[in-house]
Amino acid sequence: MTGTASTPMVDARGVHKYYGSNEVIKGIDLTVRTGEVTCLLGPSGSGKSTFLRCINHLEKINAGSISVDGELVGYRQHNGRLHELRDAEIADRRSQIGMVFQQFNLFPHMTVLENLVEAPVQVRREKAKDAAERGRDLLARVGLAEKADAYPRSLSGGQQQRVAIARALNMRPKLMLFDEPTSALDPELVGEVLDVMRGLADDGMTMIVVTHEIGFAREVADTVTFMDGGVVVESGPPEQVLDDPQRQRTRSFLAKVL
Repeated sequence: MTGTASTPMVDARGVHKYYGSNEVIKGIDLTVRTGEVTCLLGPSGSGKSTFLRCINHLEKINAGSISVDGELVGYRQHNGRLHELRDAEIADRRSQIGMVFQQFNLFPHMTVLENLVEAPVQVRREKAKDAAERGRDLLARVGLAEKADAYPRSLSGGQQQRVAIARALNMRPKLMLFDEPTSALDPELVGEVLDVMRGLADDGMTMIVVTHEIGFAREVADTVTFMDGGVVVESGPPEQVLDDPQRQRTRSFLAKVL
């Protein structure tokens, strides 16, 4: 079952995350509508990446709730309490959420196309032929049609990250999460990855992007959310948060990165 047209794609309420006694997420609320792009900004250690990983249950939350398209992620609710789902159910729900990491995490012993085909076949039990056909279309979309039979080691960092995006898209996700996808790239390769992400935004893909690319956030985001110390300090349209921030902490951060 999925949500209705009025259901937020992501709805996080009162999310807390601890590592031992260290509280890294301190009661975050966040709503992302279908088709919107939200960029998370903030200094290192502010909890951005941890929160992103909580959305697809790579990290378990300690309090609050997160739903994607109307369904709780990683849990079911019974008698007012949350109960963790079985691994197979978690994997099924997670398969609807694409994630692209700082490091490309491609399988080095597989060709580019084999990297794209693996998850649809193993997780969703698709026919390899169908997954490969869609994979080739996605490689063309990210400008790498000629690299289908290449191995990751022969690609530049920017090319590998574009393959990683295509691999995530081949699962036909409802939502894409990007965890600083350009931070491991040489500066001259950043643009080619951001161009792919701009194309996804133009196509209406719902995206949450942890990034330090302020220009990208200004151009593409519907909402910019500034985090620090595990809380949301300020959130709103890019022209408000980036050009006229209301909080001193936001102004201080932007003064250092702009």
